[in-house]
Amino acid sequence: MYSFLTTENWADYELVDSGNFEKLERFGQYYVARPEPQAIWDKHLPEQEWQRMANAVFTRDKGSQEKGQWKLKKGMPEQWFINYKYNDLKLRFRLGLSSFKHVGLFPEQDANWKFIYDTTKKLKTPQPKVLNMFAYTGAATLAAKAAGADVTHLDSIKQVNFWARDNMEASNLNNVRWIVEDAMKYARREVKRGNKYNGIILDPPSYGRGPNGEKWQLENELNEMIKLCREMLDGTDYFLLINLYSMGFSAMVLDNLMRDTFGDRVKNEELGELYLLDGGDRRLPLGTFFRFSSVGK
Repeated sequence: MYSFLTTENWADYELVDSGNFEKLERFGQYYVARPEPQAIWDKHLPEQEWQRMANAVFTRDKGSQEKGQWKLKKGMPEQWFINYKYNDLKLRFRLGLSSFKHVGLFPEQDANWKFIYDTTKKLKTPQPKVLNMFAYTGAATLAAKAAGADVTHLDSIKQVNFWARDNMEASNLNNVRWIVEDAMKYARREVKRGNKYNGIILDPPSYGRGPNGEKWQLENELNEMIKLCREMLDGTDYFLLINLYSMGFSAMVLDNLMRDTFGDRVKNEELGELYLLDGGDRRLPLGTFFRFSSVGK
């Protein structure tokens, strides 16, 4: 089943407009304008409207594809909180303006957070074990935790784990296991130990570094990582979710990897793309995903 999924019914988030390689978003009461390489079309709103609305605008440094500076209007804080609600799931996230254009949250992941929450609740194992690798500021971690899971949150950057802990505390949750580690090293070690997880969540970057300089390059490492996940994933009561944001990777790559690696354990599968719908009814693509579980919808 191929699906196009978007963020829905979130009072504290809106993609207001996109185009000319930028996007204008509302997070709570504040409007943020920042680069977006996929938005190759024209903006829907006039430039003057962007300038009027945006409380913070990110501009790349010369010669850099990632690093840059924020220009803030008076009254715009560098950090603030927004709320997230889905059925009886209530989370709270601290946002911040980083020097790499990010704000600490990827709102297109809403559809995956809902899947994690619903699927974790359906697992038969009391307090199922869930592993979230490349876990960033922990929205997926908190969705699993709120559903009753025993969660291990792994990211290679210590400060990001502190940020995720702040989100946990703001969401009135506790007892997440925090690990600062290279994901590949951790997965290899868990396989040797024979440790199993009922749920595995992966949102790997195209390129990254571990805490000791270990190199991660998606096209070189992903195949081995998926095989390690096969060994770590429980054989009877399970789910796995992988999300990729890489403009060069087709969803068919994920489909081939998952079916080759997991075989008949791929059940109730869903393959597709995540997108955000802007105010001009344009769909902004923001990643491909593959997810499957033993418990279905």
